[in-house]
Amino acid sequence: MKLSDAKCRTARPTDRMYKLADGHGLYLHVMTSGARYWRLDYRFDGKRKTLALGVYPEVSLAEARAGRDKARKLLKEGTNPAQQRKIERIHRAHANANTFGLVADEFLAKLAREKKSEATLSKRRWLLKDLASPLANRPIASIEPVEILAVLRDVESRGHLETARRLRSSIGQVMRLAVATGRAANDPTLALRGAIATPKVTHRAAIIDRKDAGRLMLAVQSYDRVVVRSAMEIMAYCFPRPGECRLARWDEIDFDEQIWTIPAERAKMRREHKIPLSRQALETFTYLRRWVGGDSQLCFPGQRAWDRPISENTIAVALRTMGFGKDEMSAHGFRALASSLLHERSNFTSETIERALGRQDANAIRRAYARGAHWEERVKPMQWWADYLDGLREDAASGPTIEAGLRRRSAIGG
Repeated sequence: MKLSDAKCRTARPTDRMYKLADGHGLYLHVMTSGARYWRLDYRFDGKRKTLALGVYPEVSLAEARAGRDKARKLLKEGTNPAQQRKIERIHRAHANANTFGLVADEFLAKLAREKKSEATLSKRRWLLKDLASPLANRPIASIEPVEILAVLRDVESRGHLETARRLRSSIGQVMRLAVATGRAANDPTLALRGAIATPKVTHRAAIIDRKDAGRLMLAVQSYDRVVVRSAMEIMAYCFPRPGECRLARWDEIDFDEQIWTIPAERAKMRREHKIPLSRQALETFTYLRRWVGGDSQLCFPGQRAWDRPISENTIAVALRTMGFGKDEMSAHGFRALASSLLHERSNFTSETIERALGRQDANAIRRAYARGAHWEERVKPMQWWADYLDGLREDAASGPTIEAGLRRRSAIGG
């Protein structure tokens, strides 16, 4: 006679263990302690075996019968249910060991092997270890899109839309690493495209007007902090990226050959970038080296600790102090200034200007051919640009019209 839930519920212990059979090998084993265990007896390869199906009432009668039916199906297919249970247990343990946090660590280690900059690694660690911390202990194969969305919405709710976008991208890269290594079946972030608000693109503030550029250079020349003034002059004359500038070291400056070599690990494109130094840039570095002396390996040491560079905000603060608002000029704006006026006022080709800016050609074949060539084409625009900036500064100081200034500098060429 088959069991009923009432019979299972009212089964009482006796001084001996006993069984309540349900059929097809399933029974409830009632212990002298009152504990009740589901068991399934079956035969495999001619041997009698027993499979545990859980404890009543945590496992109901219906659930025990479902477990029995699954085991009988496996037997029909020639599989030992107990062995299958062990395999499933191993898979669960493996999945639990492969958490999002552990795979994220592997991904960060991969970025380090690829020689990504410390700034890039630091940002990724912040995204994946701090902002994505609610996912850290979750088995990566079990993570659902809704879990990731909750993490993204938390960042989005604070108004950090661009950060939320970057976070989704970084989580997706970790998930795809898990897929590639057989620890997840799919990337759940693909289902979240369009699920968070799109950030509004805001370009970094930059002066691109000639009169304002002259006013800027005049203000830079008058700034009283030597290291910061020199940094702004180098930003103006050489137009490197702000991080490339503030982390510059003396061993990167070749005063004899007049070249500043930014190493690959600091360059944005992860390839060495050589900048020809104009006469003005060389004078700035020469004066700065005498002023800094041998006290620092850094070209632009901070005011409080000379073994540390000026901060990311130092140039921005200097610009505000000189009267240039945050919506008017930024540290990165020196690059936009150079790009705009070189394209507008000089006769150098766009390709030459882009190479001077250290940007990578989108065409892989052209990029390969251009790698070691065109050095003379690199030197000319740097000197032209430095002379042009000096002329704009002189115009701002003396007050003649821009047209008169341009006539005076027409001999520069370009």
